[in-house]
Amino acid sequence: MSVTHAAAADPVICLASMSPRRRELLAQIGVPHTVDAAHVDESLLTAESPADYVARLACLKAATVRQRGGALPVLAADTTVVLDGSVYAKPADRADGIAMLAALAGRTHQVLTAVALATREGVTLRVNRSSVTFRNIERAEMEAYWQTGEPHDKAGGYAIQGYGAVFVAELSGSYSGVMGLPLLETAELLRAAGIRYWKGAAP
Repeated sequence: MSVTHAAAADPVICLASMSPRRRELLAQIGVPHTVDAAHVDESLLTAESPADYVARLACLKAATVRQRGGALPVLAADTTVVLDGSVYAKPADRADGIAMLAALAGRTHQVLTAVALATREGVTLRVNRSSVTFRNIERAEMEAYWQTGEPHDKAGGYAIQGYGAVFVAELSGSYSGVMGLPLLETAELLRAAGIRYWKGAAP
């Protein structure tokens, strides 16, 4: 189940996510890993700020999988889109997805991604903040984008690494963070825990 640059490399962490994007990003920096999804309740708590929301979920996912008794440190992440202080999570249905795109069109929103690492010493956390500006989007294009299937399970109803890239006029921050796993912060957590990145990379 793991994704690595070198298939024979021993995994150094467990990723608490089934996201192919996060697996690809870990592979990009040469981190061999296994996968064990957390499956936690992702509901926003009353009066919870967007930053607290993603931080709580990332830590909860990492701790949940760590408590299952595996030997490896557990890496988890959570991403949300924020506009005018409101959280835009995964769209519930087509109407919700179209409404999200309509709200984001022609405006700048924030993408918050928290990444957490659970080890025997506890859970450490980093939060990445990026800003994304969308061009104006016609209703017919929103409908066509929904029909591709891509936005169905994406925070904010779009994927910057996929078809949704055509909407992005400007990005300030971390491209990998908007994808769902900020590699700078991830590498910082791994390095602080004595875990090598580039371990699965070709010599």
